[in-house]
Amino acid sequence: MTKTFNELMREARALVREVWPDEAARLVQSGVRLLDVREQHEWEEGHIPGALHVPRGYLEMEIESALPDRNAPVILYCAGGVRSLLAAREMKEMGYVEPISMAGGFQLWKSEGRPWTQPKVLTPEQKRRYSRHLLIPEVGAEGQAKLLESRALFIGAGGLGAPALLYLAAAGVGTIGVVDFDTVDLSNLQRQVIHTTDRVGQKKTDSAKEAVQALNPDVEVIAYDEMLTEENVARIIEGYDVILDGTDTFETRYTLNDAAVRAGIPVIHASVFRFEGQLTVFQPYAGPCYRCLYPTPPPPELAPGCSVAGVLGVVPGTLGILQATEALKLLLGIGEPLVGRLLIYDALDMSFQELKLRRDPHCPACGDAATGHPAVQASAGAGAPIASVAPVVQLQPPTARPLGRID
Repeated sequence: MTKTFNELMREARALVREVWPDEAARLVQSGVRLLDVREQHEWEEGHIPGALHVPRGYLEMEIESALPDRNAPVILYCAGGVRSLLAAREMKEMGYVEPISMAGGFQLWKSEGRPWTQPKVLTPEQKRRYSRHLLIPEVGAEGQAKLLESRALFIGAGGLGAPALLYLAAAGVGTIGVVDFDTVDLSNLQRQVIHTTDRVGQKKTDSAKEAVQALNPDVEVIAYDEMLTEENVARIIEGYDVILDGTDTFETRYTLNDAAVRAGIPVIHASVFRFEGQLTVFQPYAGPCYRCLYPTPPPPELAPGCSVAGVLGVVPGTLGILQATEALKLLLGIGEPLVGRLLIYDALDMSFQELKLRRDPHCPACGDAATGHPAVQASAGAGAPIASVAPVVQLQPPTARPLGRID
């Protein structure tokens, strides 16, 4: 039997709860998700911050990926409240327990002076270049715009930095800084895939910049043709959202660590030795820092560089790509970064092991008494006790050991 539009709306209202924007705002504050079911061009003209976007025409195909939990409440909105009501009815029929429609839609929300945002609109060329990102609900156009506005700094354009630079550039990270004072040598090319034979003798920063800009002209590359030192580290890292550590000496790692902790910038650390690799994320005060993991550097004979011990060329490539993966997660705010976790890789038996790490409350860089610690800042001049960050349980063997330098 055919039904009129009014009949469909009456049936939908009998099944679906409707709320006005004021109640929707309260529900959002309590943790209920928002779902925008308007078309792409409407979304680009403005939307409610934090909302997921699944156009009404793709709802049945995409909603299960965007919202896998059918028991969680969700507030749908469109321009005026009609499409969202009908979409909520469809979600009911798909087994979603509590889809809610916002009456009045985005137009009423906006007219009442509630917060909304207008995303950066990608150009047609960018939409083609990043099309596979745009299909992922966790990235989408908003996430891609965030990447284009992000800033990542690489310390070293060598075995770790080479693949990570290429992949973050390909992903559209808008500004990439590269710190390296060396030149390309023929022996580098076995693993440093960003450089080429015709660039032997060229500065590594210039070679890396040339490769990145050839891959993606959207990316601005800032080259620092200098050694990272105590004197310049604060200047170099200022303004970056994330740092990828491909340093080649333990002294430089400590210098970078201490400065990054003071600046509150996360560092994605990796190191390799022959067939082995290690990876972790040092998020200031949310987990341990490099000094917590290795309070003192090992004797040189226990951690030789690859020029002495050798390295299988693909191992730094594997770790560099994992570094890039962690960087994208941090920049997009998705997934579970390796904060407080050390990933250990063995290429010979293709195994991954994970150790839980804990922050040292007595660490001179990030410990409870460190001047940059949030508890210290909050209690400055107030005489309040310093709060301690609860440590993560430390797993037993295998034990982490610092791996050698990689250049």
